[in-house]
Amino acid sequence: MNHRLSISVFSALLTMWALPGLAEDVAQAGSLKEAIIEGKPTINFKLRYENVNQDGKSETGEAFTLRSLIGWKTKPFHDVSITAEVYGLSPLNDDYNDLKKGSPLASRTKYPVIADPEDYDFHQLYLEWTGIPDSSIKLGRQGMVLDNWRYVGDVRFRQNWQVFNGLSFVNKSLPNTEIALAHYEQVKQITTKIQDANIDIANVKYNITPSTSLVGYGYFVDWNGKALEASSNKTLGLRLDGSQKLNDSWKVLYTAEYAKQDDYKDGSKLIDNDYYRVGAGAGYGDWFLRVDQEKLSGNSNGKAFQTPLGTNHLFQGWADVFLVTPNEGIEDTILIAGGKVMDATIKAEYHFINSDRNFAKVGGGTGDKYGKEFDLGVYYKFTKQISASVEYANFKEDDEYAGTRKRDIEKFWLTAIYAF
Repeated sequence: MNHRLSISVFSALLTMWALPGLAEDVAQAGSLKEAIIEGKPTINFKLRYENVNQDGKSETGEAFTLRSLIGWKTKPFHDVSITAEVYGLSPLNDDYNDLKKGSPLASRTKYPVIADPEDYDFHQLYLEWTGIPDSSIKLGRQGMVLDNWRYVGDVRFRQNWQVFNGLSFVNKSLPNTEIALAHYEQVKQITTKIQDANIDIANVKYNITPSTSLVGYGYFVDWNGKALEASSNKTLGLRLDGSQKLNDSWKVLYTAEYAKQDDYKDGSKLIDNDYYRVGAGAGYGDWFLRVDQEKLSGNSNGKAFQTPLGTNHLFQGWADVFLVTPNEGIEDTILIAGGKVMDATIKAEYHFINSDRNFAKVGGGTGDKYGKEFDLGVYYKFTKQISASVEYANFKEDDEYAGTRKRDIEKFWLTAIYAF
């Protein structure tokens, strides 16, 4: 979908909703000056210590970083508001490889990667129009999060968040339905690298019940530039996710999702992959336990299912060993548990991470077991503005993968956040 076609699609959709006399009464500023003065601030400071111990690296990586964000959203004036947020990521030491612009620093190769490079920039900068009932149209740099963040997310776990440059439209006017459409022409990644692309997003969510939803989606990623254009792909899928109460204490949990990924535009014709996630569990009061299995297929052409715009930190373990799916694919079986103790939220995961197709092992032979990982997080909110967390991840390699070795790695995070 080229730029002109994308704009025409948006225009047609807007015409459907922009009927005369239907705009809702929203508190409006009487003047541009009032719009600015009566706006709302955003203030956020995140201080983090991250420790990484990785086999094959002679030094332990340690990163003290501070992310500072200050922003302002104006009051609507003729249904138009402006959001401007600036941020700075300030490293307080340099004992890690920060992956600036997507490339490891040659002078710090003895350290593991901690992808929090120094940066000072606009986080978000967009115009928003809300003149259509139950709708929002944003133009400019913006974050976007959909569903469980698997395909589209802002990777907010890291200090530099992922943001997009372009146009988005969200509508909630239909009963129990949310429609999200977007056309983005750039994505700024967590490494601070800006990638040019034509990205089209369509996501329609229908709430079957207050606790269960059905989502249909299509994501079309057309990378610009010789280095990435062969990775261009389209993904179409369907996701059912929710819970059902059995009584005042117990509920059942369930997820079923399937997606198909193929080549798109100048993408390689060898891209032909499947995705599924199925899971079930039970919740009792504030506690839950579930078992999920997620597969990102590999194929005989050496291509695997990829999620280049997702918050991949949340999947295949928090140690971030599998941010890019190996050519042989992934089949991940996960035990997930969580709950609350004395107002602290606890979450734990245990991953059995195998390949979809057998891979060549170091030293000969084949295998299918990448490894296992244990993750644990404790999260506590001291006040409405102040929160903190302690997180731990430990990945242990099983069969020695002859591709890029999946080395044993242990990570620890201590984070404090002030948000206003």
